[in-house]
Amino acid sequence: MSLNHDIQTNRLLDDTINDNFVDMAPPMSEKQVLVASERCLFCYDAPCITACPTGIDIPLFIRKINTGNAHGAAKEILSTNILGGSCARVCPTETLCEEVCVRNSAEGAPVDISGLQRYAVDHIDTELPYPFTRKAQTGKHVAIVGAGPAGLACAHRLACEGHQVTIYEAAAKPGGLNEYGIAQYKLVDDYTQKEIEFVLQIGGIEIKYQTALGKDVTLAQLRNDHDSVFIGIGMSNVNAMGIPGEDLPGVEDAVDYIAELRQAENMADLPVGRRVIVIGAGMTAIDIAVQSKKLGAEQVSIVYRRDINAMGASAHERELALQNGVNFVLNAQPHQILGDDKGITAMEFKRTSIDDNGKLVATDEVLSIPCDVVFKAIGQKYDSSPLGDDAPDLCKRRRIAVDDNFQSSLAGVYAGGDCIDGKDLVVEAVDHGNKAAAAIHLKLTQG
Repeated sequence: MSLNHDIQTNRLLDDTINDNFVDMAPPMSEKQVLVASERCLFCYDAPCITACPTGIDIPLFIRKINTGNAHGAAKEILSTNILGGSCARVCPTETLCEEVCVRNSAEGAPVDISGLQRYAVDHIDTELPYPFTRKAQTGKHVAIVGAGPAGLACAHRLACEGHQVTIYEAAAKPGGLNEYGIAQYKLVDDYTQKEIEFVLQIGGIEIKYQTALGKDVTLAQLRNDHDSVFIGIGMSNVNAMGIPGEDLPGVEDAVDYIAELRQAENMADLPVGRRVIVIGAGMTAIDIAVQSKKLGAEQVSIVYRRDINAMGASAHERELALQNGVNFVLNAQPHQILGDDKGITAMEFKRTSIDDNGKLVATDEVLSIPCDVVFKAIGQKYDSSPLGDDAPDLCKRRRIAVDDNFQSSLAGVYAGGDCIDGKDLVVEAVDHGNKAAAAIHLKLTQG
């Protein structure tokens, strides 16, 4: 981050920052687990299963927990979602399985599915044999580009079937979004790497780090050297606001700062603005805003051009921001950023309204907010350049186009996760990896 006179480190003491970044949702006690599992009605046609992108049999695993079989519950979860532990921590369950829980209408509050799922996975019995068995080797070798949730899920499924898998990862560590893009207080204690160690216990999976597609290896090489290829490289570019002052020091990409925060040895050493503006309305905007407050920023404002009901972030996430002292400035569209080569001093917005045709329009009213840091969290876009000459064939729209089996227009090349159209959720990426692995296995074994 570019520094100016207002941006500094150590706004808070180390111990205070560490306390601020403890687990957002600490694990449930044994008593809480018993009470929560008792509330499940074990519905025959449970809507929570349908609402889960990976289709976890939620009533079944909760019943196993309730009868004291946490290991069996964990195996039930992981057999469907190998990253069930991280998904229990980061997925917006309030808009997925818990939103459709029948307890919502009966008692006003859903069963704490995410808490119970976390409990089960955290209590898998490591003294017992690994819960998955690798079948006899098939002699087939699959390349996976990206060690994020989609790639890891695909790799584990293929390895279980006896295929050899090599993952080509551009970064120095695996995990993708879970390692570099999730708020620190959601995945604590290096959980992502511990989870990946568990995934790799199946065997048959090799990860080649700092090996980037389009730079260190080409898609043509991967297709030539492997029996199939799965692309799960997410989105690496950040959308621009396209306004004057956007290139001034102090204007930062939220995703880059979150990655820096997650890899920092001492969070107190990170530069922190005193008056921070976040542009955006999704989960990333909430994450960077809350973390800025936790790092010691005095004033943090999320500014969005529409009203609060149009925000991509869930009501739960918005409430989290409010509880941490984040301000919301609504119906304000970025106009320009003021400052010089030493830093920024303010950002101007134009108030917006809805015209008679239902279209959002900017008015002549200008709002100026003092700031020293502006974080852009207005969405990411897919970078097709690593695909080289194959990009025009693969990317029919903004991202890679795939069919119902997650196969692209190139024979033997599949894709999933954020690099294809979807909701950009960790659990959805796992589902993509699962389904692509099933299609790849079928193609490799039956032709």
